Amino acid sequence: MILLIWAIVLIAAFVLFYKQAYSLFSKHGVKGFTPLPFFGNMGRIVIKMDHFSDHIQSLYDSFPEERFVGRYEFLNPMVIIRDIELLKKITVKDFEHFLDHRTIINKDTDPFFGRSLFFLRDQDWKDMRSTLSPAFTSSKMKLMMPFIVEVGQQMNKALKQRIQEAGVGYVDIDSKDLTTRYANDVIASCAFGLKVDSITEENNQFYAMGKAASTFNFRQLLIFFGLASVPKLVKILRITLFQKEIKTFFRELILGTMKNREAQNIIRPDMIHLLMEAKKGKLRHDEKSTKDSDAGFATVEESSVGKKDINRVWTDDDLVAQAVLFFVAGFETVSSAMTFLLHELALNPEVQEKLVEEIQENEKNNNGKFDYNSIQNMVYLDMVVSEVLRLWPPVIALDRICVKDYNLGKPNDKSKEDFIIRKDVAVGIPVWGLHRDPEFFPNPLKFNPERFSEENKHNIKPFSYMPFGLGPRNCIGSRFALCEVKVMTYQLLQHMEISPCEKTCIPSKLSKETFNLRLEGGHWIRLKIRN
Repeated sequence: MILLIWAIVLIAAFVLFYKQAYSLFSKHGVKGFTPLPFFGNMGRIVIKMDHFSDHIQSLYDSFPEERFVGRYEFLNPMVIIRDIELLKKITVKDFEHFLDHRTIINKDTDPFFGRSLFFLRDQDWKDMRSTLSPAFTSSKMKLMMPFIVEVGQQMNKALKQRIQEAGVGYVDIDSKDLTTRYANDVIASCAFGLKVDSITEENNQFYAMGKAASTFNFRQLLIFFGLASVPKLVKILRITLFQKEIKTFFRELILGTMKNREAQNIIRPDMIHLLMEAKKGKLRHDEKSTKDSDAGFATVEESSVGKKDINRVWTDDDLVAQAVLFFVAGFETVSSAMTFLLHELALNPEVQEKLVEEIQENEKNNNGKFDYNSIQNMVYLDMVVSEVLRLWPPVIALDRICVKDYNLGKPNDKSKEDFIIRKDVAVGIPVWGLHRDPEFFPNPLKFNPERFSEENKHNIKPFSYMPFGLGPRNCIGSRFALCEVKVMTYQLLQHMEISPCEKTCIPSKLSKETFNLRLEGGHWIRLKIRN
């Protein structure tokens, strides 16, 4: 009898806790999927029935009449914004209410990553954004362009050798492996001043560490959501997202490089140099940089937050954190964009040939040379890249945290009361859902660069396209990322024909085994030397 009473008490306590934990949205008329105990709306992702993009798409599509819906990451509530006018208010007009990202990594307990621009909050973020903003202008990108070109030449040389050694006139490769190695070598050069050839030297340490820091396997995915959902428990258990070996490697590399350059008075126009200038307070916006030509349709502009002059001393931890962020963000997101670009070119030969014609025309007009300005002026190349970033956005969803209570208005036209989002509740921006919404992009699953032509791009509604985020907290490195993707595409198509092979994933379907964007069975394409 006593055991029965205790069982009833425990069940009643569990039911009451469940109702309380998952009542925020239902009691205010905010719609969403029914949460499961503890898992919230994450159950299908955890057991690998859905990819995270499937979850975002399903949530976005299931409530077409709603301005916003609710979801739970385990026990944590999050408001998903569907209405683009409301997005404009949250990310721009009323930005100060949603200034920060969620604190996944604490700056005090893990300064190595927590002090990076992405995770900094409040005034710390504003100061760091203003400090780093001059490092990512077009004028700085022009100086790094030769380093990117050199990596592309190195890549083509290695590919030609592999094709010749194959003896059949072509080689089948997993393009994700190719693009991660390319992105790795670009960042090694542009950020750390290192010359690395990851295609030839497959197991070099820099590539191994970069891949370990950038690839989210299932274990890291659970840790990531654990850090977001139960940060105190994760802190007690001393669980960290990144291994100590990775942290030690990058810290010694960055600080050692800085020390060596100081001692030998070495100046190289890369990210390490810019961070050293920032520490000295010498990194400033110059008048010319504000007048540089745009880097393409997807480019985001710096807000007034990033254009202020800041006189603040930054620590070694601050500088290391920014360099590592630049590496991790560039390694995965840029390689993802390039991988899906190559996949779509293989599946759409008419797009590939039109792009090759533009490249050849550019070669003819510039006597076989290309530079930052000429590649940015290639209209069709920009259309292709813009469409890849729409159909396959490297960042599936964005987040903000409410820093002071805010009235989101009514969830739908039939609602009787406004919904007040409280401080510390998260807001999600469903990039994947918006980019594949037929209201904004007709026939959204079709790869169609013509959406971004001069005749059509004015039809794209503001705040429906956001591959590099929205508002002052957008991606600071959009110019660098676009430049890197375009240069690789240009150089590869100069020398290679891309086509499908027997192992190409057709139709395209994402693997549920990882949080990253991966096709089932890999990203296989066939490369042949272009005549």
